[in-house]
Amino acid sequence: MKMTSKKRVAFHTLGCKVNQYDTHAMMEQFIDSGYEIVDFDEYAHIYIVNTCTVTNLSDRKSRQMLRKAHRRNPEAIVAAVGCYAQNAADVLFAIPGVKLVLGNSDRHKIVDYIEKIEKIGVPINAVSNIMEERLFEETPISSYSERTRAVIKIQEGCNQFCTYCIIPYARGPIRSREPEYIIDEVKRIVEAGFKEIVLTGIHITSYGKDIKDIDLIDLIKSIHNIDGLERIRLGSLEPTYIDKRFIDNFISLPKLCPHFHISLQSGSDSTLKRMGRRYTTNEYGKIVEALKRANQDVAITTDVMVGFPGETDREFKETYKFVRDMEFSKIHVFKYSPREGTPAAKFKHQVPSEVKQERSDELITLSDKLERQFINRFLGKGKKVLFEQLSSKHRDMYEGYTANYIKVMAKSGINIQNELLPVKLERIDNGALFGKIKGNDRKEGF
Repeated sequence: MKMTSKKRVAFHTLGCKVNQYDTHAMMEQFIDSGYEIVDFDEYAHIYIVNTCTVTNLSDRKSRQMLRKAHRRNPEAIVAAVGCYAQNAADVLFAIPGVKLVLGNSDRHKIVDYIEKIEKIGVPINAVSNIMEERLFEETPISSYSERTRAVIKIQEGCNQFCTYCIIPYARGPIRSREPEYIIDEVKRIVEAGFKEIVLTGIHITSYGKDIKDIDLIDLIKSIHNIDGLERIRLGSLEPTYIDKRFIDNFISLPKLCPHFHISLQSGSDSTLKRMGRRYTTNEYGKIVEALKRANQDVAITTDVMVGFPGETDREFKETYKFVRDMEFSKIHVFKYSPREGTPAAKFKHQVPSEVKQERSDELITLSDKLERQFINRFLGKGKKVLFEQLSSKHRDMYEGYTANYIKVMAKSGINIQNELLPVKLERIDNGALFGKIKGNDRKEGF
């Protein structure tokens, strides 16, 4: 319903790109209902925290933001939404000011819930049984504030149940978005001026398993045909999905960016087995080698967890060596965090925090070295860069990314935001890669 005077709503999002998408969709609902969106640090009548529960730190940050909202305006309605809300409603209701707890379903009703609380003055626990959900909740985005890269949510949920992960319990079973809705949203995004999209979800390689005769590759092919779209990026991929068919299509679809984030978690087979991962290091290594044969410029990034229960010095050394040999372009390093309700939380031989920190530091140092090695390979070469914004650190410099996700800065006297331009990659200074925009020559690799 439309309001006669605007109330102010503030959002804060923790966690992944999926959460960011969900937040944007909820914002649109409030805007369409006549509310004003303001910064989270400002005074508001309603504060909404889209929570994350991947780690204990995520839980703590979620609680901190809820308390911060209540301190900002003790009379405000404070709402906890998302993964932590799904799994710990009672904990969040105990925080002063929290009047609504809403999990990972029925987010399309959030305005109705808020207005009901305003009317009856009673808190609402709107968390449902996520394990019973079978349909993708369609909350499309129709307006866009940026003009460069847009995130498109294509699926929800995960059926993997790795022994350390709480997400299947917070997000529920896999639910794929109908392809026609995805394609319609991509078309709207392109019409709004976007040139690059990121297909994201909780477990995107399971896309299509629950709806019809379609999978992720089929979806990419359909999107690839949309005029005006220049680049397609993918969210995190399960290694076992990347087979000959995937690689053949990677070669034949030029809009599909040569940058893949392929979850590893450990480079030790014994650790992978305890984690419940469904591949070996040998299988993973062959996948990486095949991608590099298909495109020598491909960037492979990954996640690695240190300190999983029972991880010995030998197992960590196996991980270190494997990661080094794979020559990833970047590694996201995480310290294992026990999640109540997961099998691994009860495993024996929990690793001391100081050991986790030492191993994390070692891998982060290695990641920095591998990232420098990867970037150095492209010095003196030409690459197309999609420029996103003015650099906050370098005057008259615009920053953007190559297709294989190298961040580049180049000087321009005119606004080149959202321009895809050929750039000669010339030098590295303090970890930043600088290039020179090349006139009218728009060929890759000039």
